[in-house]
Amino acid sequence: MNIKQYLDLLKNEGLVLSYQLFRKERTEIHHMTYASGDVEPGGMFLCKGASFKREYLLDALQRGAAVYVSEKDYEVGGEVPYILVKSMRKAMPVLARAFYGRPDEELALTGVTGTKGKTTCVYYIRAILDAYLQAAGKAPSGLLSTIETFDGAERREAELTTPESLELFHHFRNAADAGMSHMTMEVSSQALKYHRVRKLKFDVGVFLNISEDHISPSEHQDFEDYFSAKLSLFKQTRTACVNLDADHVKRLLAAARMAERVITFGTKGNPDILGTNIRMEGGRITFDAVCRQWKHSFSLAMHGMFNVENALAAIAATYAMGIPVEYMEKGLANTRVQGRMEEYGSADGKLKVIVDFAHNRLSFEKLFESVLTEYPGYRIVTIFGCPGGKAFNRRRDLGLIAGLFSQKVYLAADDPGVEAPEAISREIGEYLEVVGCPYEYIEDRGQAIQRAIGETKEKTVLLVLGKGNEARQKYGMISYKFPTDGEFVKIGLQEYGRKQQEGAKKIVLG
Repeated sequence: MNIKQYLDLLKNEGLVLSYQLFRKERTEIHHMTYASGDVEPGGMFLCKGASFKREYLLDALQRGAAVYVSEKDYEVGGEVPYILVKSMRKAMPVLARAFYGRPDEELALTGVTGTKGKTTCVYYIRAILDAYLQAAGKAPSGLLSTIETFDGAERREAELTTPESLELFHHFRNAADAGMSHMTMEVSSQALKYHRVRKLKFDVGVFLNISEDHISPSEHQDFEDYFSAKLSLFKQTRTACVNLDADHVKRLLAAARMAERVITFGTKGNPDILGTNIRMEGGRITFDAVCRQWKHSFSLAMHGMFNVENALAAIAATYAMGIPVEYMEKGLANTRVQGRMEEYGSADGKLKVIVDFAHNRLSFEKLFESVLTEYPGYRIVTIFGCPGGKAFNRRRDLGLIAGLFSQKVYLAADDPGVEAPEAISREIGEYLEVVGCPYEYIEDRGQAIQRAIGETKEKTVLLVLGKGNEARQKYGMISYKFPTDGEFVKIGLQEYGRKQQEGAKKIVLG
C-alpha cells in the first residue's frame, strides 16, 4: 500500500487531524515500526508513547523513513510527509492491520481475560486445539501468553501479556503464513484500555473472573476503570464464555449480551457447562463436566483446585468451536504450565515446594484455599513480594491473606523498580503484623528461598509466589536477568538433601 491509501484508512476512522504529503502520496510502504533503530528506507515511522522525543523522529528520518504518523507536528523541516492523528493508540492497529494484510481474518481467534488464570487457561485451550488439529493432520495452533509467543515462525519469551498492535498483527501474519488455523491469546486490561486489540473480532472471548487489581496512577484509576476495560472484550466477540462463579456475575452477563452468543460455565447454578464431583484421585484433581450433549470425567496434570475453573473455561471455549470431548480430555490430562503450580519435593517427604505466579488478591485467596485442601496437616510458609510503582492495594491484600494462613512469611524483592524493596516490604509487614504472622525480610529471592528450605524441621508446604517462571528482576528502569524461582528451589532442595544425608550418616556412625 502507498501513503495515500494509509491516509484514506485513517480518514475513514475519523482519526486524521491534518496531513502534508508533498506530492509523495504514491510512495509505497514496505516497512512499519515505532522503534527508530529498526527503521528501514521507505518505511512508515509511528511516533508512539508518552515519553516520545523529537530526537527519535530525527533518527528515524536519517535512517530513511518515508513518512511519519504522530499526534504532533514536530516541524522537522524539508518536504517530509506526515499524518497527524487524534490518537496514536487508535491509529496503530488500523495501520498495522492494513500493513500485514488483515491476517486476523485468516485465523480463528480466542481471547481470554480475567484477574486470575489467563495463562493457564490459554495453555489448556491450546492443548485441546493441538490434540484435535494433530489428529486431523493440521498445523498446531498459535499462542500469545504472558510466558511465551508461538506463531509458527518464532517461539520466544513474551515481553507483554498482550503485545502492542504492530507486534500482534506481525504474529498473526506469521501464523497465517505458517498454515495455522487457530490462535489463542491472553487479553490484558491494559491491552483493552489502550486499544492494542482494536479492530480484532474474537471468535471466542472468555471472561474468567474479576477482582480489584492494577489500581495505580500508571494503570487503572479505580476498580470501575479496570472492570469496564475488561468488559469491553465482549464488544468485539462473537461467542462469549462467562464464568457463573465469578463475582459481579449479573454485570458480566449483561455485558456479554453484546456478543452474538453466550455460553456459561461454572460449578454453581445452571451453566451450559457444569463442573461437578470435584475430587482428588491418585494425586490428581478430577472432576465431571456436564452439558446438553455429554457428561464426561476429566483429570488435570496440574495441582490447584482452582484450576478446575480454568479447565471449565477451556472446555466452554472449545465446545463453542465444536471440538469433540475426547480431545478436551486429552489436552487437559497432559498440560502443565511453567511457573504455575509447579511442585517440588524433598526426598524425605517433609517438604513440598510450590512455585506459582499468584500475585493479586484473588489468586492468593484461591491458592491458600487449595493448599489447605490438598495438603492437610502441613505447615504453610510463604515467600513473596510486591512490585514497585503499581497495584498498591496488593501490599495490603497479600499481606493480610498470606499472614492469616501462613506460619511464617519471608518478604523478598519482586520487581521493585524505582521504589526501595525494603520500604515495600515494610509496608507489607504492617499488614502481616495485623494478623500476628512472624516475618523476615531478605531482599534476594534466592537467599530467601534457600533460608526457608534450610529451616524446615517438620511437614511444610513452602509457597514461592509472584514470579512464576520469570527470569528477570526490575530495579530502577532496567530489567536484569535473574534465575527463576524454580532454579533457586532446586538448589535449595539439593542442599537440604545433602544435609539430611550427612545427618543420617552421623546417627549411624554415632
